Amino acid sequence: MSATIRIRGIAAFLLGLIMSAPMALASPESDAKPNIVLVLMDNFGYGEIGVYGGGELRGAPTPNIDGIAAEGFQLTNFNVEAECTPSRSALMTGRYGIRTRQRQDGPPRGVWYGITKWEITLAEMLSDSGYATGIFGKWHLGDTEGRYPTDQGFDEWIGIPRSSDRAFWPDSNSFTPDSHPKAVFTHVMSAKRGEKPRELEVYDRAKRRTIDREITDQAIDFINRKAKAGQPFFAFLPYTQTHEPVDPHPDYYGKTGNGSFADVLAQTDAYVGELLDTIDRLGLKENTIFIFTSDNGREGVPRSFGFTGPWRGGMFSPYEGSLRVPFLIRWPGKIPAQRVSNEIVHQIDLFPTLANIIGADIPKDRTIDGHDQSAFLMGKSEKSARESVIIYIGNELFGVKWRNWKLLLKEIDEDSYAIRNMAYPTIYNLLVDPKEEVPELNYLNDTWVDFPLYQVLEDHQASIERDTGAPDP
Repeated sequence: MSATIRIRGIAAFLLGLIMSAPMALASPESDAKPNIVLVLMDNFGYGEIGVYGGGELRGAPTPNIDGIAAEGFQLTNFNVEAECTPSRSALMTGRYGIRTRQRQDGPPRGVWYGITKWEITLAEMLSDSGYATGIFGKWHLGDTEGRYPTDQGFDEWIGIPRSSDRAFWPDSNSFTPDSHPKAVFTHVMSAKRGEKPRELEVYDRAKRRTIDREITDQAIDFINRKAKAGQPFFAFLPYTQTHEPVDPHPDYYGKTGNGSFADVLAQTDAYVGELLDTIDRLGLKENTIFIFTSDNGREGVPRSFGFTGPWRGGMFSPYEGSLRVPFLIRWPGKIPAQRVSNEIVHQIDLFPTLANIIGADIPKDRTIDGHDQSAFLMGKSEKSARESVIIYIGNELFGVKWRNWKLLLKEIDEDSYAIRNMAYPTIYNLLVDPKEEVPELNYLNDTWVDFPLYQVLEDHQASIERDTGAPDP
């Protein structure tokens, strides 16, 4: 072999090593802890995206989000709580929202309080297991000292502390400064763990239009940084859309020709596509759990443009349009592709499921209401680990779902939000009457269902009575 050929061979070998180095760094060993990207929409109905009957029908195809279903698992009976803060409390703690509001003495805290410092969040559990943790978007779980995201397990945060409806205030010509100490403009905020959060720009209608673009960019930067460092990461993106006001980014305003809501659907699908492309480009696809879901169903007010698909009602109600939202999960090689199930799963199940997947411990000093769904999600079982969910609105116990049946102790007027206490509970079979239009339809044939339904309620009420509560603050 000539010297020239040997030199060329060595050069080619070295070039191969150089070219493969990034992939070697980005392709974890089979026993490495998976990265987790969790996209949480705000007041986003069941029927918005293509695989749930929306997409083109809603004026904006959603190919990127639909692609998660094509490569993963779609749940059609994923349940959440009926309001933003209780739902986020449940997601972060694996505990029903009512339990996180239980006081050691006295009545439960208000529904908008959030969580106390004592709660152990999903971010804290993952951080203790070696994960880098970042939140990019809406928190809404506490805005007093010691209760911001970077006090509750996140390494970094940029986003808003409260609700997007406050984006209306700075643009209102009837806003009255100094009317109340808490009636102040919301600011975009930023913090690192151990730092006091900083207030950035006022969250007005102009900022409302651009914030989801900005938090997407921040999340992509976080993913790139942690991938380069070789550290498993949890990137949590609680987007601000499609909570009112539904204002698209200037780049998407008028893009679909079908109005602002369709423009925001197209915008959201594009942003999710960028997140997916980032994971794929970094060679992390096989070792990243990617989840897309929502905190609750569409806005409850009549002027809202959200769509709950076949389900009745919107948020703040005990009906399926409030409680049942999209849930898509992708983890190639671990979660079978193109799988769809109508088995009951609840958002509180994510905490113990992810804990089991990464080998973390579940807190033993408090009740965890979630069930480990890892066997179900990974195709080792056709059945969910749960059969029932409890239904609250605020601190009011409304009822229970068990398998395909729902029992409501109370109903709600969908125009006035007035609570109707029922002399006799209403029973719905959600397969026979999915729109919950005819109480007791087919019920007389199946009055046996009273026993399991009431048993779930009684067991839950007994558990709440035993609960010692979450210490202040």
